[in-house]
This record gives sequence, C-alpha cells and structure tokens, in this order.
Amino acid sequence: MATTEKHAFQAEIAQLLEIVIHSLYTDKEIFVRELISNAADASEKLKFLQTSGTEIFQPDAPLTISVSTDDQAKTITFTDSGIGMTHGELIDNLGTIAHSGSKAFLEQLKASKADANLIGQFGVGFYSAFMAGEKVTVFTRSYQSGEQGWIWSSDGQTGYEIEPADDLPRGTKVVIQLRDTEFAQATRVEHVIRHYSSFVPFPIELNGKTVNTVQALWTKSKSEITDTEYEEFYKFVGHDSEPPKYRLHFSADAPLAIRALLFVPGKSFEHLSMTRGDSEVNLYCKKILIQPKAKALFPEWLRFLRGVVDSEDLPLNISRETMQDSALLRKLNEVLTKRVLKWLDEEAKGDPAKYDEFFAQHGHCLKEGVASDWSHREAIAKLLRFESSYTEKSKTTSLTDYVSRMPEEQKEIYYLLAPSRESAEASPYFEVFREKKFEVLYLSDPRDEFVMEHLREFDKKRVIAAEKADLKLDEKPNALSEEDARLVANFIKEQLTDRVDEVRVSKRLVGSPAVVVDSDPTMTASMRRVIKMMNREGTPDMQSKPNLEINPDHPIMVKMNSMRTADAALAGEVAAQIFDNALVAAGLMEDPRAMLTRLNSLLEKLLSPA
Repeated sequence: MATTEKHAFQAEIAQLLEIVIHSLYTDKEIFVRELISNAADASEKLKFLQTSGTEIFQPDAPLTISVSTDDQAKTITFTDSGIGMTHGELIDNLGTIAHSGSKAFLEQLKASKADANLIGQFGVGFYSAFMAGEKVTVFTRSYQSGEQGWIWSSDGQTGYEIEPADDLPRGTKVVIQLRDTEFAQATRVEHVIRHYSSFVPFPIELNGKTVNTVQALWTKSKSEITDTEYEEFYKFVGHDSEPPKYRLHFSADAPLAIRALLFVPGKSFEHLSMTRGDSEVNLYCKKILIQPKAKALFPEWLRFLRGVVDSEDLPLNISRETMQDSALLRKLNEVLTKRVLKWLDEEAKGDPAKYDEFFAQHGHCLKEGVASDWSHREAIAKLLRFESSYTEKSKTTSLTDYVSRMPEEQKEIYYLLAPSRESAEASPYFEVFREKKFEVLYLSDPRDEFVMEHLREFDKKRVIAAEKADLKLDEKPNALSEEDARLVANFIKEQLTDRVDEVRVSKRLVGSPAVVVDSDPTMTASMRRVIKMMNREGTPDMQSKPNLEINPDHPIMVKMNSMRTADAALAGEVAAQIFDNALVAAGLMEDPRAMLTRLNSLLEKLLSPA
C-alpha cells in the first residue's frame, strides 16, 4: 500500500508564503503566466536533453502545454510533457520557496555552451497558484527511465504531502482547486494567456484549442519574415487594422542582450481620440510578458511607438513584474532611444515624402521631446520639419538643410510664427528677410514657438524669432530726412504715451508703414497673445508696453510729417490708427471696438467735401 509522506514547511516558509500569496504580485491573474512559464521551462529543458543524446522516458511525447478549466468542479489544470520531477526534486523545488531548478540547469548549459530559453525561478512562480487556489495538487513523472511518478499536494498553510503514483506520463500536471470560479471560466483564462503568454515557443492548448497562434517574430531573422507577417504581427500587438508606417527590427548585445520589433502607426491615435496616449511598447523576458505598456523603456515623447522589447538578461524583481536595477533600466532606455532616433533620421533621408506623412501625424511628440529632453534635444531637432520661405507651399525642410543653405553672412536661424504661409509672407516682420534673401522658417503650430524657445541653438547657430532679429536694410535715401523721421516718431510717441514704450525709426521695413516690436527682449508677439488670453482668465496683467517702429520711406509717414503741424488732431487719430493696424498685423488687437469707431471717423472726414 502506498505510503503518504507528510512534510512540514520550514519555520520561515509559512511567513514567506503569506508574502508570496498576498503581497508579491500585483494581480491575481499572474499565476496563470507563472505556471505556463514553469511548463515552458520544463519543456525547454526536455528539448535540450533531446538534442544531447540523453535517454528519455516516452521520447515521442510531443512538447505541448495544456490548460483545462472546469467551472463545475472549480478547477484549473496545467499540464506539460517536459522534464518532470523526481521525489528529491519535488522536495527541492516545491518544498522550498525560491529554490530554482532552473538556476542549476542554466549552470549546466553554460558549461556546455548551449542555449535554452528558461523564464525564471520555479519555486516562487509555482506558489503564486495559492493566490487563486485553496489547494494545489501536482502529478509528476521524471524524464529519467526507471523513475516512478509522484503526487504532491498542499493547502499552502502548514506543509505538503507526497505519495507515489503509478502510470503517470512524463511531465507535470498542476491541478488547482480554486476559491471561486473566475479562473475556471475559459474566456477569462484565454484572455490572460493571450495577454502574457502569446509568444511561448510551445503550443498552448486551452480545453483542446490552441491559443498562442502568433509567432514571436522579434526572435527570428529579418530574412525569414515576410512583409505580410510583419503587418499581421503589428495588427496583433498594435491593436490597429491598418498597416504601420514604419518598422524597426533590431538586436543589441550591450548593455543587455535585447531584441526589439517596433512600429510606427500610420495615423496618430492622439489626433483621432483627442487624448494623450500611453506607451504601447511591451516588455518581455524570454517571450513572456513582464510589463505591458512599459513606460520606462522609452521617454514619453516616443509614446507613438508600438511593439515589443525582449531581453533574456533583465534583472527582474522576485515577482518578475518590474526591473530591479534602475541604473541599468536607464541605460537600456538610452540605448533604445538613440537607436530609434538614428532609425527615424535614416528613414527621413531615405524617403522624405514618406517622412513628411509621418511627421504630420506624430511630429507633435517630437516637438515635445525637444522641449522636455535636454540630452537628446539636438538629435530630435534634426527630425523636425517646417515650411520655409525656401520651400514650395506644403513642402517642408529640416533644420540641417536650412543650415546648409545659409549664406556666409547669415549667422542665425530665423523663424516666424503665423497662422498660414500667406500670413507669414505678408507680415511686416518678414520684409527685411525678403530683401536680404535670408530663409525664414514658417511656424503655424502654436506649440512651435515654445519648442524653439527651448531649442535655442542648432548646429551652433542661434535660433531666434524673426521679430527679434537684429537685421537692417542696406542704407539708402528715404522719403523722410533723418530729422523729419525723428520728429514724426516723437509726435506719435506723444499721442500714444499710454500705449507704447518707445517709437523709433525702423531699419527693417519695406512695404509696411509701421510694426510693433516687444520692448521685452524675451517676449514675442505670440507670447504676448498667450499672456493676453491668460489675462482674460483673470490672471494679473504683467505685460510691458510694446515699442513701435515706423517706416521713414512709407507715404503715410511722409503725409504724417506735414499733417502733424497742419492738423495735429487729425494726425493724432491717424497715429492711433497706425498703431492699431500694427497690433492687428501682430495678432495683438484684443478689443477692436475703439479702433473701428476711430476708423469710421477717419473715413467720414476723408469722404467729407473739402
């Protein structure tokens, strides 16, 4: 008659069990991942032994992993045909928390210079079963010929029992008596398997149906994978019905052995949903999902990426849910980020038109990177694209190409924020650049100026707003003499004392009579517009008064020179109108009612008979 052995856990084991069952894992469903991982480990070990010429019990048994559920009996069962366990291994592996047969096996593999994909520590993962189960029974038979089968059982409280069993097949079967029926439902278990274990390299059958039908493409050579397979894989991991815009499949050996398969969606999900997205790159360890949407893998501005990063050397914590070595994780982040930046730069150079389509969808994320990631700022800036006075309408240029076209006398990179190309080209701020034939970037996104203020410099060239550029037209005779121009400026200043800080003669205007220039060297017109908008929300008014520059060659200023003495009152109204027109051109006119009243008065005087 078979004898049942009763074993008490070591003194500290009960306490450790309490931690494992109730505190170690953040989600109860993790036990499904852990038991499938253990089954994969056992199968991987058996596969290695098959290639080593070792004699194996039941050598023709296929290496599969089976999961079955029974909601009536409230059980879930995990079965593998892997290496199995002997009596001694049962005590070592299941009687001691965190004892790992895998660790010793890996040492054997290292000695033979072989390779096997073993996921982790059998002892701890196994005991996760008690998070959902009130009793666990293990049926196991070692691969070694002459070994008999054994049954191990425990309620996870005080100890465990072992008894011999006849006629067991090779491998291990774990039967969990569940506390409730949640994980006895096939649909619930299938969701967990697909989430964590879709890429286990052995077939996983759930109640006779194979669940993991998608291959772990990142582990294969690029030459073995078709475009169609890549697209199908992207649709699976990216939850997208459309093919990706780009893909990056690469591996690296340092600082960790990593493999990555990354994709860029054709359309921005943030544009479609009008909400900020999350990282969609999942972290795997030996094909087992460790962390979905792993935020620490990439900086947040690369959140448009989707795909997989896998490492066999991740320094995971004991529950295999997070990485322990934060310094190494930062290094991993750095390696991955630099590789993606290099890849995007290569794609941009290889097919500029395709890259423009990418930038139209995801460029806002790169702009965010320039403003938030100092260490990668210059590399990200190379990926920015803008229209400019050099490009055709709707065509873009890079900062690198802009710099390559700069004439020797141009020392700075200039940009002009305007709602459209037409507005930029009609702006008084653009006139001096047109005359000097200096290229100007046209920025139409309200975020662009914020980005440029953070960039400040590119390729050792200052990046400045066009209105702040210290540029002058070539000296030439003006319609007004220097003295008359000064007198007109003084007259306008007297009329607008409460509204302007300074009125001066401009050296940059061609076709416009006047232009508003901020008196604060750190302020631009667009910044002032933002402040005005904030002031409407009730914040204190911290604005300084702007300066006004007048064009001494413009007919209006010539007429003003004679009008200021002939009809000072009318000249005063015209001066106010000139200033308001300049505010409109700068986008700074907050309340046009007073301007319209004055304009109607001027029209009435113009139309009245002399």
